[in-house]
This record gives sequence, C-alpha cells and structure tokens, in this order.
Amino acid sequence: MSGPAMPRAPALESAGREGGPALEVDEISKSFGPVRALSHVSFSVPGGEIVGLLGPNGAGKSTMMRSILGLLRPDSGAIRLFGQDVRSDPIGTKRRVGYVPESPALYEFLTGAEYLDFVADMYGLDRTTRRERITQFLTGLELVGHEDALISGYSQGMKQKVALIAALAHRPRFLVLDEPLNGLDPRSARVTKDLLRNLATVEGVGVLFSTHVLEIAEAICDRVVILDHGVVTASGTVTSLRDRAGLSGSGLEAVFLALTGTGDLHDVVSALSH
Repeated sequence: MSGPAMPRAPALESAGREGGPALEVDEISKSFGPVRALSHVSFSVPGGEIVGLLGPNGAGKSTMMRSILGLLRPDSGAIRLFGQDVRSDPIGTKRRVGYVPESPALYEFLTGAEYLDFVADMYGLDRTTRRERITQFLTGLELVGHEDALISGYSQGMKQKVALIAALAHRPRFLVLDEPLNGLDPRSARVTKDLLRNLATVEGVGVLFSTHVLEIAEAICDRVVILDHGVVTASGTVTSLRDRAGLSGSGLEAVFLALTGTGDLHDVVSALSH
C-alpha cells in the first residue's frame, strides 16, 4: 500500500535468553473473589511473531494482558518477559512493552501533541528523537493538523491513533494490543497492520494481539491462543486448528465457534427472530 512512510524501528537488542521466547506465560491463575478469571494458563510468544489472543467476552483476555503488564498480580504461576519475571522488574517491563488497552484512557484536557510529549517524557526520550518519531507517526496516521487540538474534541478513531503512537514511539521490544484497530478508518487500519507485520518480521518484535474481529486475526496472526472461561482451549496456527476442529477449508470464525462450543447457533437465531 502506498502512502506516507511510517517510522522504522532501529535494530533491537536480542532477547534476554539466547533462543528463548519474548514472552512466557506459565500456569497463570487469577481469581476475583469466587470468580475464576484464569486457570493454569500457559502459552508463549516468540520474538518476531504476532500471536492472537482470542476468546468470547469474559474469557479472561483482558485479565491476562493486565497480568503480563504487572497491573494485576496473579494468584499463582509466572510470567517472564525476555526471560525475566515481570514482577521482579516492573519498571523495566513497562519500558520494554508498548500497550494499547481496549478503551484507552487519555488525558483529554491536553492536546494530542501535549499528551504525546508527556508520554515521551515518561520514557525518557530526548527532544530531537521524540519530535522525529512523533511527527512520523502523526503523518503516517493522518493526524497532522489535529495535534494542537484538545483530545476531548477527538473522534474515537483519532483517540485510538494517539494511543497507538503513545505505545509505539519509544520503540518497545514487545507489544500488548487489546483491540488496537478500534475506530480506525480503513487506511489507518491497513497502515497499522502493515507496520505491526514489519515490526515483527523485520525488527523481531513480539506481539500479543487481541481482537474480536476474527477476519483480522486470521489475516495478521502467525498463531492464535483461544481462551474460554479462563482456560486455554486451543492454540496453534489457523491451519492446525482447522484440522483439530475437522473444518478444513473453513475460516477462523467457524473454527473459533466450534472450539468454544458455540458452533450451532440456529436455535438462538431462530428464537431471536420471533
């Protein structure tokens, strides 16, 4: 796709352990009172891969992502980023990770430029570097001309673009993205997907990508992990999951519905139609 060039990340240092995955989730469990949100969840994300984290509403995806970031403390298990337990170095973890939550909470009394400058300060970017990187992202995502307006006046898509820039500007080695394409226009969504693929394939960044739009997951993810009721019900490439579900040639939507036990929806649709 032609268009303004997005910023290219510099060469990244190698993962913490030779040949080790960027992210290891090892037997993570988390409860909120009587509710078991995660139960013995294990999976990994290699550097250079985009791994989709999929599941129905309430499956535990957001809890899993917040645990990876150190925002929630699991009841048991371990999470390692580049070989180091995230709880042992929470500040270092946040420096190496870029995060886009499902509903970004931005400081809406700031302009877009002020907010991004604030985030750059938090990551310790010098003024020359931050100006260059932020300008490239503003141009690539077509926010030039809006950066000096208050965020409170932005559309949902414009706010999402600011959240993406804030997550990417410090050149993270790992990305945790929860519905990152929410509200984006088709061009910006395509630019973002192509940028993520470039960061993974060329720069070796590991990406954990959660979305309810299964067509996006099928198009962009190297592998997927399916959570249902806090348990990993399936993981692997889309092709391997098709074979497991006995749905060779089907799309990821049919595979997902079969593996989460919701494949036959005829009765539901019929009831809602009357």
